[in-house]
Amino acid sequence: MNGFWITLLALGTTSLIIKIWAMRRRAKRAAYIRSYAFPPGLLDRFAAHYPQLNARERHLVARALRQFFIAYLNSGRQFVSMPSQVADALWHEFILYTRHYQAFCRRAFGRFLHHTPAVVLSANRQNNAGLRRVWWQCCRDEKLNPRSSERLPLLFALDEKLGIENGFYYALDCIGLQSNNGVNVHCVGDFTSTDFDGSLDGLGDFFGGDGDSDGGDGCGGGCGGD
Repeated sequence: MNGFWITLLALGTTSLIIKIWAMRRRAKRAAYIRSYAFPPGLLDRFAAHYPQLNARERHLVARALRQFFIAYLNSGRQFVSMPSQVADALWHEFILYTRHYQAFCRRAFGRFLHHTPAVVLSANRQNNAGLRRVWWQCCRDEKLNPRSSERLPLLFALDEKLGIENGFYYALDCIGLQSNNGVNVHCVGDFTSTDFDGSLDGLGDFFGGDGDSDGGDGCGGGCGGD
């Protein structure tokens, strides 16, 4: 075997080892996020903003926030947008526990995850890409087909499920969707169609690995990442 083939084999082996190591690290980070116990008192502080939610419902919001964090990790730490108002409120409260949040981010992502408010599809294409990215990853997390899901993943169903005032409500059936009883409902079909903004940016654009891609330093409305 000549030097060229030896070098090629060595590079291939090294690449495989790095990929396996990266996948294991990402799996370890995901397990940490799923089992993470939020700081004592956090859900009580959150309850002051949503007194109508009982303990079980507050824990459901915490589960949805973990799903968002998993989506960020599995998207390759690219730019993501928060689709839920109530999960966003808990995220904001979590950030106020500065040392806890910094330590969580280090172990979960290897970097700090910045926060900006929740968004819906709009003229801002970066935010739209972030929403599509989260939709894709949340569907994968619940073993749903992102292009033709039969139900909403938790993070996208949460605001309506809990009856959140001024929350972001989503529907699978887009026919005849308009404001219903003063509630603005958004069509998830827009995530998988170019009709909304002429783009499918963010939809299924990550193919594995550890999630060390960088979505850039800009944090427009609805951001996760650096």
